[in-house]
Amino acid sequence: MKLQVLHETRYRYAQPIRRSIQMLRMTPATTAKQRVHHWQLNVPGKATAWTDAYGNLCHCLVLEQPTQDIVITAQGEVSLTAHEASDLEGAVPPTVFLKTTALTAMDPALRAFVAPFQKTVKSRPYMGLHDLMLALLERMPYQTGVTHVGDTAAQAFAKGHGVCQDHTHVFLACARHLGIPARYVSGYLHAPALPQVASHAWAEAWVGSRWVGFDVSNATDAEQGHVRLAHGLDYDEASPVRGVRVGGGEETLTGFAKVESNASFQQ
Repeated sequence: MKLQVLHETRYRYAQPIRRSIQMLRMTPATTAKQRVHHWQLNVPGKATAWTDAYGNLCHCLVLEQPTQDIVITAQGEVSLTAHEASDLEGAVPPTVFLKTTALTAMDPALRAFVAPFQKTVKSRPYMGLHDLMLALLERMPYQTGVTHVGDTAAQAFAKGHGVCQDHTHVFLACARHLGIPARYVSGYLHAPALPQVASHAWAEAWVGSRWVGFDVSNATDAEQGHVRLAHGLDYDEASPVRGVRVGGGEETLTGFAKVESNASFQQ
């Protein structure tokens, strides 16, 4: 399946910023499951390319001239294929992804929720994690506007609703608590029949001898229609855009992502 992707992020500031440094993970890499035919990243300045410790393609954008608007656009064409041998290990050992972070820390409520899945995950990891995914979405339905980007897994779980980022953090916390390495994945989704599309996040767990994707928000395996950008321990390590600035006052962030399968992709 060949997909056309367009992703735009726009920052507007009440006053001119004096300096801005942003880390961009908006460039997909060719893997066993996806082939990047072409990709273009448009930024308002010089961006230095590099590869992080996980193997993600990154750019560091530094702006030193006053501005009140920053627009970052990524677009390109990617083909997806079904490939069972995808990501057999990766740039770092799977055990690294047992590490707990501030965003994926457990609390008593999460421990109580995950306890019934312990035996099944131990004896049949994939089935146990699949059951965990379904139970999590039932306990914490998808809803926008309830959580904040900085909410931890425990905070989002306590609110009882969340978006893909929250679902992924809770799933990671539970999987790691059960001894299963799990990592956060950012990217795009093309799935017209599913409710959550375009810019997206999901989890991957180390099952057997490969990474298996779990898209909690859509209650499905992340095996078809998912274009991966980056992965890490949590959102902070895999988000498409993160940065710091000096000045600017109040910030307004808007953005959209569009993923289409037809060749006549139009902005």
